[in-house]
Amino acid sequence: MTVAASPTTVAGTGRSGPGERSARRSGVRPGRVAAQVFMIVATVLWIIPIVFALYVSLRPVSDTSKHGYFSLPHGLTFSNFSDAWTQSQMQQFFLNSVWVTVPAVIVTLGLASAVAFVLSRLNFRFSVALLIMFTAGNLLPQQVIITPLYRLYLLIPLPTWLSGSGLLYNSYLGLVVINVCFQLGFCVFVLSNYMRTLPQEMYEAALVDGASLWTRYWRLTLPLCRPAIAALATLLTTWIYNDFFWAIVLIQQGDKRPITSALANLEGQFVSNQNMIAAAALIAAIPTLVVYLVLQRQFIAGLALGSTKG
Repeated sequence: MTVAASPTTVAGTGRSGPGERSARRSGVRPGRVAAQVFMIVATVLWIIPIVFALYVSLRPVSDTSKHGYFSLPHGLTFSNFSDAWTQSQMQQFFLNSVWVTVPAVIVTLGLASAVAFVLSRLNFRFSVALLIMFTAGNLLPQQVIITPLYRLYLLIPLPTWLSGSGLLYNSYLGLVVINVCFQLGFCVFVLSNYMRTLPQEMYEAALVDGASLWTRYWRLTLPLCRPAIAALATLLTTWIYNDFFWAIVLIQQGDKRPITSALANLEGQFVSNQNMIAAAALIAAIPTLVVYLVLQRQFIAGLALGSTKG
């Protein structure tokens, strides 16, 4: 007669029984709990400033002046949003951001995709060194080159139809150039790594069919890189649109500054009305939210690129 081994007998042999293994799988893991707690705390800390800014922007300035910003509201209003839009010329500042952000994103992605294609699909001696050079440019702090770059911008002439001052300084082109320079290395690194995952057999078949180098880049590689390009476009739009440092340094006239750096003018003009400044800051954040919502699926797909590559 055969006697079935009990769970204790199996445990005595140093092996876990089926019941014990299922209990272990269904049990709570401390690492998973710690990760969940960390994510919840990080999310709350991230949302608190946004919620507080929204709370302040909905309160009348007379209410916060009398009772303080951390008091319960005695009334809510949307007048701060309308006043911030009409009194601060935000339409012009939004247009300034468009003149800088859109060309910078297009030029950066165009150059980065071309460089990444050459570095990843063409075999030559210095390809790795060039990739390292592009990537190392992101390690340079922007503040280090502010003095020589400022003097250089004052020496480079431009046609009057590109710059009213006749110089690269105080021009939209100057902001486009500096943003392209600092974002190009990261985009080249991301796109080159993704292009390396594309099957080599596909390019060999294209060569057999007589496809030129341009055809392999424009009609074969770029369509396959659409998720990565969409993810980078979302990130670049957010980074360049939210740039504050270079717009303050390289733009002299306040009416030519992008929306984020123009908020500094509101603090000087409405120094006692922090409610209006909070409303203006929330209005300035709307375009980046719209871009993310439009490209959300492509952005998430771009973040997941390479997660299943073996």
